[in-house]
Amino acid sequence: MSDIPTAGALSPGDTIGILGGGQLGRMLALAAGPLGLDCHIFCPDPDSPAFRAAKTATVADYTDAAALKAFAEAVDVVTYEFENVPAETLAHIAPHAPIRPGERSLSICQDRLSEKHFLTEAGIAVAPYAAIDSVDDLKAALADIGAPAILKTRRFGYDGKGQTKLHSADDAARAFDEIGGQPAVLEGLVDFRIECSVVVARGLDGATAVYDIAENAHANHILKFSRVPAAISEKTATEAGELGRRVATALDHIGVLAVELFVVGDGADERLVANEIAPRVHNSGHWSQDGTAASQFENHIRAVAGWPLVAPARHFDVEMENLIGADVDRWPALLAEPGAHLHLYGKREARAGRKMGHVNRVRPIANAPKSMR
Repeated sequence: MSDIPTAGALSPGDTIGILGGGQLGRMLALAAGPLGLDCHIFCPDPDSPAFRAAKTATVADYTDAAALKAFAEAVDVVTYEFENVPAETLAHIAPHAPIRPGERSLSICQDRLSEKHFLTEAGIAVAPYAAIDSVDDLKAALADIGAPAILKTRRFGYDGKGQTKLHSADDAARAFDEIGGQPAVLEGLVDFRIECSVVVARGLDGATAVYDIAENAHANHILKFSRVPAAISEKTATEAGELGRRVATALDHIGVLAVELFVVGDGADERLVANEIAPRVHNSGHWSQDGTAASQFENHIRAVAGWPLVAPARHFDVEMENLIGADVDRWPALLAEPGAHLHLYGKREARAGRKMGHVNRVRPIANAPKSMR
């Protein structure tokens, strides 16, 4: 990694514009502060939790051309905390400020079919898939791929939204109607042993920093736990890290991205199948806030600022637990729990399925030398 900022780098006191005002935007702004950088959040929700962590906020729609122009002219670089940023938004910003990560990362990751094509062309294994535009397409794909399978909308799905499971070809009409008849992708089910993810930061100079692989567990399609280290072989962990680097480099991505992976098989037969790419900081990387030399949020800020990355050496074994809905009511007990580090997002209302915060439980690295304990 380089030890000096690259050309086009920001200076302390400059401002990073962030599209999106949720918890990821909030944690990015909190990471920017100690580096002497200000943040300006752009979001249509006037009660966005990120607003309370940033110097400046703009409340406007993502298609408001005048507001976007003023926002872009007021900042030194623009990044984003979610991948469903409209293409129109970037078109309004691009003439006035650099956007990092760039449009290519967004356009590919916004569309599941484009994402599958991209991964396949990069030589990365994915589940069998087919483009779906009609019930007849779906029936034909089921005959080829088989059932059970998952039907997912090509765009705007997350945390289990915009998808449904099919058990046989008889489910075709029901499933297509359930997703609103939108353009979709049918994916064959992967018989996986573990779900995991690789989080990678890539700098403006092309340098990369790979975080230790996290093992993930979901509840109701929402990430509930991420545990580091993952229960995978050292060889598989190395392959996952290299896979993440390949994706970031092929996208010319600047900032943090995550690749969600399935681990298939065991022992010598263990192999990776890619599920989805998130072109941003990721829920499964939250453990890094209390477990590494530099969190995913700090390295994202460094990357988009054009600054050197920090090698994310892990100091602890960590379990990250998402606090979903009423889970947040456990905050007094979590504050008192030894080894627990509580992160609350400042959201005003706890609703079922809503991410309200997370807790990182740290413990000494298993089998580490005494000097590291």
